[in-house]
Amino acid sequence: MTAGNNGASTPEDDDPFGYLYADGQANGAQPPSGGYGYPNSVNRVRPVGTRQYGQQAQPAPQQQGAYGQPNAHYAAPETLPGGATTATSHQSSHGGGGRGRGPNTKGLLIGAIAVVAAVVIGISVAMLGGDDEDGGGNQADASPTQTQDEGEPTPSASKGGPDEEKTELPTTDAQALSLSGGAAKASDVKGAKADGGVYVAGFNQVGAKVTWTVDGIKEAGSYRFYTRYGIPGVDADATLVVNGKAETRPLNMKNFGGTPKDDWEKGWQTTWANVNLNEGTNTIELACNEGNQCNANLDQFWLQEEPGA
Repeated sequence: MTAGNNGASTPEDDDPFGYLYADGQANGAQPPSGGYGYPNSVNRVRPVGTRQYGQQAQPAPQQQGAYGQPNAHYAAPETLPGGATTATSHQSSHGGGGRGRGPNTKGLLIGAIAVVAAVVIGISVAMLGGDDEDGGGNQADASPTQTQDEGEPTPSASKGGPDEEKTELPTTDAQALSLSGGAAKASDVKGAKADGGVYVAGFNQVGAKVTWTVDGIKEAGSYRFYTRYGIPGVDADATLVVNGKAETRPLNMKNFGGTPKDDWEKGWQTTWANVNLNEGTNTIELACNEGNQCNANLDQFWLQEEPGA
C-alpha cells in the first residue's frame, strides 16, 4: 500500500466528519445515521457553510406548562417502581415526621378539662353539704308539718352532747289520759294502737277535754307534741293548752292522707305542734272549745325534742 493509494478505503471512511466538507461530499461521504447514539440527532447537524446568518432566530420551543401546573410528560415518583416508599420516606424525614414528634396538645387539653371538672364537682359537693346543714338548723323554726299515721312514738336523745346517754321522753295513750266534758273511752273502731284498741271518743262537743300530766322533763325548752287521731275523712282541730295557757294556733287535725269520707278505720293519722315545757312536771290538754271542729277520735300522745337541739 503506497502513500497515493491506501487501499479500498475512501477519504470519508478515514474522516468521520468528511461529509461536512465539499470534497468529502463530492466523494460520496454520508452523515452517520445513528447521531452518535442520540436518535434523530443527524437532523440537527449541518455541513459547514450552510448556516444562514442574519436571519431572525427562531423562538425557543414553548415550555410544556406554566410554573406550578402539571406537566404531561411528568410521572409522579409514587407511580414508579419503589416510588411510593421513597415519597413516604421523604415526607417522614421532613414536615410529617416533625409533626408526629410534637407535643400531644389533645391529651393536655383533656387533662386540663378533667382537672377543672374535678374542682367544680368538689365545690358543688361542699355547697350542697352547707345547704343541708343550714336546712337542719332552720327546721326548728318551720311551721308544724303533719303526716298520715306515723306509727308508734320513737324515743329522742337528750339535749346534752353526743356522749351523753339517750333518754326516752314521755308517751301516753287513751288508757292513761284524764277525760272530762263528755269524752269517753271506746274500742269499736279498729286501728287504735293503745292497749286493747282503746281510743277516746265523744270529743266532738264543746267542753270535751283530755288531759295529760307529763313528768320527767329534765330540761326546759321547746319540744314537739305529737297526737295520733282518727277522722271520718273530714278535717278537724282542737285547742292546745300547755300549763294552763291556750296556744293561739289550734292543733291541726286535717285529712292529710285524703282518706274516704265516713271511713273511720282508714282515717288514723298523725299531727304535731311545738310546745314550751318547764323542767319537771307539765300539763298538756286538748279541748274542744267554741270555734273548733272536734269530730275526731284520740289515740296516743308523745313528745320529741326539736331536731338539732
